[in-house]
This record gives sequence, structure tokens and C-alpha cells, in this order.
Amino acid sequence: MLLGEHAVLHGRRALVCAIDRRITVSAFQTLEKSVKIFSDLGTYEAPLGALKDHPDFRFVLEAVRQYPLQRGIELRIESEFSSDVGFGSSAAVTAAAHVVLMGTANDRMELFKRSLETVRRVQGRGSGADVAASVFGGVMAYRAEPLEIHPIPETFPLTAVYSGSKMKTAEVITLVEMARALDPEKVEHIFDEMDRSVGEVMESFTNLGKMLCKNQKLMEELGLCNAALGKIINAFRCVKIPAKISGSGLGDCAIGLGEFPHAEPGSSGKDTAPDIPEQRLRDEAVFPVYPLHVSPIGTC
Repeated sequence: MLLGEHAVLHGRRALVCAIDRRITVSAFQTLEKSVKIFSDLGTYEAPLGALKDHPDFRFVLEAVRQYPLQRGIELRIESEFSSDVGFGSSAAVTAAAHVVLMGTANDRMELFKRSLETVRRVQGRGSGADVAASVFGGVMAYRAEPLEIHPIPETFPLTAVYSGSKMKTAEVITLVEMARALDPEKVEHIFDEMDRSVGEVMESFTNLGKMLCKNQKLMEELGLCNAALGKIINAFRCVKIPAKISGSGLGDCAIGLGEFPHAEPGSSGKDTAPDIPEQRLRDEAVFPVYPLHVSPIGTC
């Protein structure tokens, strides 16, 4: 998520993009009437008609439940990033699971609808912005209600820095809703400003950096920037890279527009020059740094 977290749950637009880190789901029919799942998170097996919940495979299992399988199936999940980091892994694995269960990714809108239904069944709530990014790829302005998906033909580098912890999205949403109940005028104004910032980028993509900084301040006003995220944002500012929290807040990642000096994928090494802010950032809290790029490719 680039812009518009939380506001997108209340009829405003968000700016979202796909990145060049992929999750692959492969499916194989079996003679046994069971569902088997293999991934780095572990393994799972249950009879077709009695799929028990599992905390690591909730989204995949909910996707499987939507299809009247007559034969057993084995699903193998491979990921280029850890689910702990975020990067919309739940949406990505859900969309990938539906592709192998549907047998095609040709009807993107149908794939989007099925994937979003799965995510909402598991989470109880979700805008679908991360699902749209996973399915369609690229950069887009997205509105959940009424549904609007406006592609923006741009590609650019990003740097994500993981803060070392994450709070469940549903819990953060609850905190924001509590703040909204206490001061609806303030929070609705913040949501409106987030929406306007998406409009600014749609008018001219050169506004993205400025709008990232603006949205970081708005996220801070919502109380969603903890100490770790604050250190990361300050490190970006030291090298004049526009940056903000990405995701619901109070953990997970911050993203910067561009490449962080000497960034190595997922590394926390001590081999960079001591006067580089990234080294200071790593020395203080060993935050992993992930060089990324917007990917125009969605689910395939």
C-alpha cells in the first residue's frame, strides 16, 4: 500500500502496487480424497469433506472450500519472501490458490472477486486493495465501494524496511475505529486528505514523493507510528528519500520511494560505510532492508 490505508475502508481511494516478489502455488491431483499442503511454514493434511482450520493456511483452505473437488489435491507453496514481513502475502497466496483451483487466470475480474471473498471470509473485513494489486499487477488507484480500479502505467524502485514486529491488521483497524468514534470529524478529515493525495498522484505522478510524506504525517496523526517505524522513517529522511508506513501501522514495514544506499535484499549486515544512515539504522535495531521494484505482472 502506497497511500490511503484505513481511508480505503471508508469509501476513499487508495494507491496500491504490486512488487517483484512472488508467491507460487502448484497443484497436483492425487488418488487420495484429501487435501495436502506443503510450504516453508509446515505441512497440512485433511480429508476433502472435513477440512480443519490451520493458522498458517487459513486463506488457502478457505479458497479450497469454494470448489466442489471430486479428487484429492496436493498444493505446494513457494515464496520469495517471509510471511512475517508482510508485502501482502495473504492476498497473494489467496489469488495464487484460486488460479490453480480455477485452472486459469484469464478472467481477472472473476479471480479478483473470488479472492476478495476468501480474504473477507477469513479476516471479516478487507478493502481488497492488496488483492487487486496481486491479481492485476502494476500501480493502481483503488476504491472498494463502489469498486473502482484505475491503472497507472508507472514503474519505479522502492525500498521496504521491516520494523521487526507486526500487529494484526484487525487489531489496528479496531484502534482506528475507536479513535474515529471519539473524534469523527478529525478522523474523517484525515481520510479525506488521504483520498485527495491519491487524486494528486493521478493528476501527476511526480506528486508521489510529496504525497508519501503527507500520508506519513496523516498516519502519525492516527497514532500508527511506533518507535521502530519512527527510526526507519528518520533514516529515509536522512538520505532525502520520501517514505511512509506501508500497511495498517504499528509494525510491519515502512517504504521509501527509491533505492536506499547499499541496500542488500533482506540483509542486516555491517559492511556499509559508517556515515550512511542505513548503517546507523541497522546498528540501532538490525532492521532488514529489502530493495524492491514495482511489478507490472499480476497473477499468472
